Amino acid sequence: MMKLTLRVWRQKNATAPGRFVTYEAKNVSQDMSFLEMLDVLNEELIGRGEEPIAFEHDCREGICGSCGFMIDGLAHGPKRATTVCQLHMRSFRDGDSLTIEPWRARAFPVVKDLIVDRSAFDRIIQAGGFISAPTGSAPDANAILIPKEHADLAFDGAACIGCGACVAACPNAAAMLFTAAKVSHLGLLPQGQPERDDRVRKMVTVMDGEMFGSCTNIGECEAVCPKEIRLYFIARMNHDLIKAGIKVRKMSQQAARI
Repeated sequence: MMKLTLRVWRQKNATAPGRFVTYEAKNVSQDMSFLEMLDVLNEELIGRGEEPIAFEHDCREGICGSCGFMIDGLAHGPKRATTVCQLHMRSFRDGDSLTIEPWRARAFPVVKDLIVDRSAFDRIIQAGGFISAPTGSAPDANAILIPKEHADLAFDGAACIGCGACVAACPNAAAMLFTAAKVSHLGLLPQGQPERDDRVRKMVTVMDGEMFGSCTNIGECEAVCPKEIRLYFIARMNHDLIKAGIKVRKMSQQAARI
C-alpha cells in the first residue's frame, strides 16, 4: 500500500477564486486507477463532512474523453498514450507528492475543481463535423472502394476522443490537433467529399472564434494525446484550408466577371 500527498486545485465555480488544498491519500493500492484513488479520498472527505473533489468521468475505459486534468504539469499524467482514468497508481511511488489541477485554457473555463467546460469543442464539431448521406439501407461494404492508406488515416483521426489534453498542454492553448483530427477523418473518406471545403472553412472559423490560441507547431499536443494523434493532421488540415480558400476566390472572380 502507498501513501501520497496530493495538492488539489479547489474552485467553487468559474468566477470564484481557486486555491490548492493539500490532502493525504492513505492505503492506496498500486492496482487502483488514479480516479479510483480519488474516489477513496472523496469517501473520506464526505465522511468528515467536507466537500468532495469534483472531477469529470464516464466510461473509465479511455474511450469517452470525459476525464482529464494535469498531474504534476502533465496532461493525463506521466504515462504516454494513457487517459487519467486508465493511469494506475503503480506509475507512482510511495511518498510521492502530486499536484493536481484542471486544464488551463481560456477556452476551457473552470466549472468546479477539476472540471472544465469543453463545449467549445462541441461547437467546432457542430460547424461541420458531419456528412450528407442519402437515406435508405446501408450500401454494401465493397460498393465504395477506399484506399487502405486513406482508411487507416481516417481511422487514426477518428480515434480522437476530444479530451482536451492537446489544448491544455499547448503553451498557446491551441485546438489545432483536435480540429484537424475531426476535419481529416471525414475529409479522407469518399462520403465526406461533398462538404470537404465548407467543412474545413467553417470548423476553423469557429475554432478561431472560441478563444483558442494559435498553433506554432511546438508538438506538445502530439506528445500528450492519449490516442497518439499526429501533427501530420494539422498539416493536412492547413492544406485543405488553403485549397478551399483558393476555390472560393476563384468562384468569386468568376462571378464578378459575369
